Amino acid sequence: MPYDNLSNQTAPAQGQRKNSAMRASRWFSRDNGSLGALDADDASRVVAAAADVALIISHDGIVQDCAFRTTELENAVEDAGSWAGRRWTDTVTVESRPKAEALLEGALQDAEPQLRHLNHPPSANGPDIAIEYAAVRANKDGSIVAFGRDLRRLATLQQRLMDAQEALERDYTTLRQAQARYRGLFQTAPEPLMVLDAQSLRIAEANPAALKLIEQGRRSLGIPFADLIHADDRGGVLRLLSGMRHTSGPQTMTVRLSPELTQDGAAKDEPMALSVTMLIEEKAPVLVLRLAATPSSKAAAPAADVNDRLLTALEQSPDGFLVTTQDGQVLTANAAFLAMAQLPNAARARGKQLDSWLGQSGIDADVLLANLKQRGMVRLFATVIRGEVGQISEVEVSANAVVLDGQQCFGFVIRDVGRRISARPERTRPLPRSIEQLTELIGRVSMKELVRDAIDVIERLCIESALELTGNNRASAAEMLGLSRQSLYVKLRRYGLSDPGDSESDGETGS
Repeated sequence: MPYDNLSNQTAPAQGQRKNSAMRASRWFSRDNGSLGALDADDASRVVAAAADVALIISHDGIVQDCAFRTTELENAVEDAGSWAGRRWTDTVTVESRPKAEALLEGALQDAEPQLRHLNHPPSANGPDIAIEYAAVRANKDGSIVAFGRDLRRLATLQQRLMDAQEALERDYTTLRQAQARYRGLFQTAPEPLMVLDAQSLRIAEANPAALKLIEQGRRSLGIPFADLIHADDRGGVLRLLSGMRHTSGPQTMTVRLSPELTQDGAAKDEPMALSVTMLIEEKAPVLVLRLAATPSSKAAAPAADVNDRLLTALEQSPDGFLVTTQDGQVLTANAAFLAMAQLPNAARARGKQLDSWLGQSGIDADVLLANLKQRGMVRLFATVIRGEVGQISEVEVSANAVVLDGQQCFGFVIRDVGRRISARPERTRPLPRSIEQLTELIGRVSMKELVRDAIDVIERLCIESALELTGNNRASAAEMLGLSRQSLYVKLRRYGLSDPGDSESDGETGS
């Protein structure tokens, strides 16, 4: 190997540093041969240890020798074991060839080494193998040493960063749309709505209908809500608001507004229904108040209008929503759920059981319904939705029990989580060893995973049978299976069928 003159390039003479076309950011500070006289064997070890991939290339671009830091990287690159004797540009992908030629030309001209990102074809299906190279001339006869750094981990991190950025952008867009949608609902609601700070019980926000109801207008923001209530009802309102921390669900009571604050003198003593709901906003509780005319009033119609708006928002929600009886019979479903279940219209869903689409089997639906009957609420239950034509979507289900017209019903919110980024490895469980073990997974994993595992099991069984028929002769087994020897060795290592120390060289004789 042409390593004999490598040490002469390490620390050029003091007079040569200014004139050399290849300049390092910092040379070794001493010129007394600190590294000693490296022989070819020592130089080869230094070069191989300096990078993930090290290549010795002739002046005409032919790979003379190569070294890989790890066997895993060598196996990942297509035909890496046969690079010697081939042109370096033939080992990279088409778009990387001009960059490889530029590296060789720069090294022959003793130009300052440049880092170039080159891609090699993979040995199996998957992305190209990204390696960053720098090339320098090693001696006067034009031999070039190319040092490569494996960029696969960096490329994976970059891809995950891009996926995370795209997910954040989608979530941010969804959040802005939701804020705009609910802000529009708050501002256009015909009923007076107010938001109170749960600690001070002061008005933090009010919609136009509430500001119109109160004579002070926007000056009402920041004042205690109790100041708006008739003195006779003020004590009960304060007790209701203060006790919201210890109650569940909305609370309602009848109140009268203070005579000094109402615009219409005729309505001073008219009772109004006050509905209070507690929400958590950025870990701090807030109270949402709604004022409406009592059922005996002619102004009860706006409440129905608000309910219509709420139903419209649920119907157009991007998350699936449906209501069932306590036995799991579907009463209604929105468009998002129909899309998940691949149903043309809501009529196809009504009257059917929930387990027709929910879960790999009926067990998931039974568990959900049992928990709802026992606890009244379920959060973030992980399962799948099976479409009518075979599509399977990974979902999270939140549900609660409600009473409608004296009958207990269950409301379900179903969110598709199949596009979320997962930090888990692709395979988190061992590969089944037989068809019997594979059938035991039915109902516990998705159809997609079962098909993938079935292919792997069949492939492994075929390889084992071929090895048994050929007396463990790798070359004959590869020919019988229609595989190259290198592909067979990759699959043997993948399925744990190779022995320690196996290599391609023993394929003819068996091991």
